[in-house]
Amino acid sequence: MKIATLLTAACVAFQGTAAAAVSGKPSAFIRDSDKRDLLQDVVSLPFKPVTWDEHSLFIHGKRAMIFSGEVHPWRLPVPSLWLDLFEKIKALGYNTVSFYVDWNLLEGKQGEFRADGVFAYEPFFEAATKAGIWLIARPGPYINAEVAAGGLPGWLQRLKGMIRTNADDYMEATELYVASIGAIIAKAQITNGGPVILYQPENEYSGGIPPATFPDAPYFQRVIDQVRKAGIVVPLINNDAWSGGHNAPGTGLGEVDIYGHDNYPIGFDCSDPTVWPADGLRTDQYSTRVEISPNTPYAIPEFQGGAFSPWGGWPVDKCAELVNQEAERVLYKNNYAAGISIMNLYMTYGGLNWGNLGHYGGFSTYDYGAAIKADRTITREKYSEAKLQAQFLKASPDYLTAVPTNLSTTLYTDNANLAVTPVIGSEAPSSFYIVRHNIYNSTETTTYSLNIVTSAGKLTVPRLGGKLTLNGRDSKVHVTDYNVGGTTLLYSTAEVFTWKKFDSGRVLILYGGPEELHEASIVSTAKPTIVEGKGVTTKSIDGNVVLQWTTSASRRIIKIGDLSVYILDRNSAYNYWVPDLADGSAVIVKAGYLVRTAATKGNTLQLTGDFNATTPFEVIGAPKSAKKLTINGQPVAIETSKSTGSWHGLVKYQRPYINIPDLERLQWKSTDALPEIQTSYDDSAWPSADKKTSTNTYRNLTTPTSLYSSDYGFHYGYLIYRGHFVATGQETTITIYTQGRNAYGTSAWLNGVDLGSNAGNATIGDTNSTYTLGKLSKGKKYVLTMLMDNMGYDGNWVIGSDSMKNPNGILHYEFAGRKQSDITWKLTGNLGGEDYVDKTRGPLNEGGLFPERQGWHQEKPPTNGWKASKPTTGISKAGVTFYTAELDLHIPKGWDVPLSFTFKKTKSNEKFRAQLYVNGYQFGKYINNIGPQVDFSVPQGILNYQGSNTVALTLWAQQPSGAKLEGLSLTAGTAVLTALENIELVPMPKYAKRAGAY
Repeated sequence: MKIATLLTAACVAFQGTAAAAVSGKPSAFIRDSDKRDLLQDVVSLPFKPVTWDEHSLFIHGKRAMIFSGEVHPWRLPVPSLWLDLFEKIKALGYNTVSFYVDWNLLEGKQGEFRADGVFAYEPFFEAATKAGIWLIARPGPYINAEVAAGGLPGWLQRLKGMIRTNADDYMEATELYVASIGAIIAKAQITNGGPVILYQPENEYSGGIPPATFPDAPYFQRVIDQVRKAGIVVPLINNDAWSGGHNAPGTGLGEVDIYGHDNYPIGFDCSDPTVWPADGLRTDQYSTRVEISPNTPYAIPEFQGGAFSPWGGWPVDKCAELVNQEAERVLYKNNYAAGISIMNLYMTYGGLNWGNLGHYGGFSTYDYGAAIKADRTITREKYSEAKLQAQFLKASPDYLTAVPTNLSTTLYTDNANLAVTPVIGSEAPSSFYIVRHNIYNSTETTTYSLNIVTSAGKLTVPRLGGKLTLNGRDSKVHVTDYNVGGTTLLYSTAEVFTWKKFDSGRVLILYGGPEELHEASIVSTAKPTIVEGKGVTTKSIDGNVVLQWTTSASRRIIKIGDLSVYILDRNSAYNYWVPDLADGSAVIVKAGYLVRTAATKGNTLQLTGDFNATTPFEVIGAPKSAKKLTINGQPVAIETSKSTGSWHGLVKYQRPYINIPDLERLQWKSTDALPEIQTSYDDSAWPSADKKTSTNTYRNLTTPTSLYSSDYGFHYGYLIYRGHFVATGQETTITIYTQGRNAYGTSAWLNGVDLGSNAGNATIGDTNSTYTLGKLSKGKKYVLTMLMDNMGYDGNWVIGSDSMKNPNGILHYEFAGRKQSDITWKLTGNLGGEDYVDKTRGPLNEGGLFPERQGWHQEKPPTNGWKASKPTTGISKAGVTFYTAELDLHIPKGWDVPLSFTFKKTKSNEKFRAQLYVNGYQFGKYINNIGPQVDFSVPQGILNYQGSNTVALTLWAQQPSGAKLEGLSLTAGTAVLTALENIELVPMPKYAKRAGAY
């Protein structure tokens, strides 16, 4: 997702050059329809399922604004919850979801592709289809996505050829994955009745350094050929890291069908969310797109929908504040000013970095400050703001053929502090004047008049006096000659939420910010009637009805002919929903937290939705045939308004009693998790670190045998090394150079004696540690045991860097007074390494601690004979202890209750780290002295909400005095009365004795 720091300067330099391009519509477009239609000729339809021109996609022959949100199904490993996400996204007014596929999770061992259970994609496609959502498939192989190694399997570290190049061994390594995932996606293409409309090969193929050839057209063409061979026939889109023109249509070999690029205008520094970088907003997007790819729709496959926080960084809510509702207004509307028609917001639901899948630059949540929180709740204001914008575009098909013109600070307003970009109707009269502060991050309040061109001539508005206001970080879309189902809205300074044409007439909903003066004009000779509210001035001018008002929390409804104009303030508009009906029509529902779906059956309108409080509701535009209403399958009493014809009723909410167990009171059992430090421990069954050479091309060996963990198939989670030697009595120190990446830690023991620990640093990924050995006995055997928290591999964003191959483990050591070869080494990580045992939970879930290798983190471990001890009692010395307990839950059905495990941070900066397992799935890595994460959300389906659960925890003390948890609690969020049904437990094999476990 993110742009490599190393190439940021180059990116900025390019953007500066592009800014000099001249804006404007090209005089002619070349359409290569034969090329784009050819692959879809397999479908016997009168039209091709997905085509395009310079303005937009056509889906089944109809223009479509692709308003998309990024969701990664593997970051919510409960397939029965995916429909919940799709319905919440559909309720926003989005029509598409984009998804990455993490190769690392599917081919943990080379040659063995597994996409079943929680890793299966068919349920994801089925849920999308049920919700009426299209999909953009982005399976890489390289995805970045803040995942370990950018989604590349760890075994690629042993590859000789360069990653993401035309090297034969690399391309051959990708073959099984691309063929397998490609075939799965191919079955779900729109040409087969599925939801997939676009496919992105590769990702951010945008920068390279020698010795790689970059850009390498033969390589990219080879990638495309793989994809097409796998059965992909929908158009291919790319995702350039900036508007660099890489692989754009018309560039020849390796070109895609539709060009797209990234854009993250305000970056990822959430430390002070009020700070937006001065040069963040681009104003050259349209002109650059015309220059690079004039024949394709303007596409941004990744636009900033949030930000992530690193180890030692900020709570995720600060990232939500950085990219908040104000950012959405300013940034997204700037995209509309550039004529965007394919926009994917990264992320819309971020999810969870469970089971070691995350990149070392982040921690166990990937909440991302997104519109939908990691716990699936939708309480952030940015969710509601996104709904206002998406519903507006959904109701505005004329936008798709409107053409951006030059931004101006003088032509369209009387205030040079404002920038206005008209997007002028070409095939339809509707135009869109997009207003923001010229200094986009300004927090000033600015008044203005607006100069517009309409079918009634040039006008300056407001016409009835007064001034419009732009309050701080805001942006507005003022429409002219806007089609409201056959009635013309001549102009409106208030923004359009939606409009609908019902049997009883048309409804138009306008909204504005708090206490703003607004004005709208409707082409009509009818006399306006105030149906509800007061404070609206009306006047007829030259066959147009002009309305003026100041927004307030009190709704106003004005009826002009058969058009009812609903006037709202923005916060009130947040409570309105526009669920679609099966026949393509819709209803408008005012109902609070969430309205999911609408359907008709006989004379009944059936709504589904969620409620977090007692909620008065209103249904506007109920079908003429509907006489009754059900909500979530239950009949609901309704009254019909005499003035509007709307239905009114009440959904009662009474919070249920939910008994959340006190984790302190559970019957915890514990056992030593690191018996390897005991002198009696036998490691004869362990893999020997005896490879005298390594195929790793990133770093030359500087030890007699390789100690790179990847050379032995150990890639994620805790690593343990045991170095054996016979003392001469002259040893004094040993210095060990380790690498485990940001926030990693190590501890070392010699024959059970604590030598010390590196407790980690948020920004340091490698360390030289010197240990004093004390007086050793000549001729005695010693074992040096080192425990390391392996945080994963680097991505491979820069072509030619081969940074993914940068190894972890012990990279070098110096044994004072002795030869390196005097030590022989054993090592282990997860049991079996790439031949991982737990196929259900995948190749990354486990590490190398003794209880993990035995499988004791799974349900019902063999605790007979274990000590009764809890993690808040802890341990009294450096080491690791394993804790487990049974947790019974009795959450009433019909309620969606987010649950999190909350660690209480110690008052002093105690040095310890912990891993949290729930029913065998690792759902948290807590590092007390680094942070910042203390709350670990665990979804229903991993947690059994109506039964027994096994909670396990490893506590690693990295200080001589030991460590204990200050507190551990199960925290419940607001109980939501929900339409969600049939949340199924995921597969979770219970403990069984593992063959070959050591």
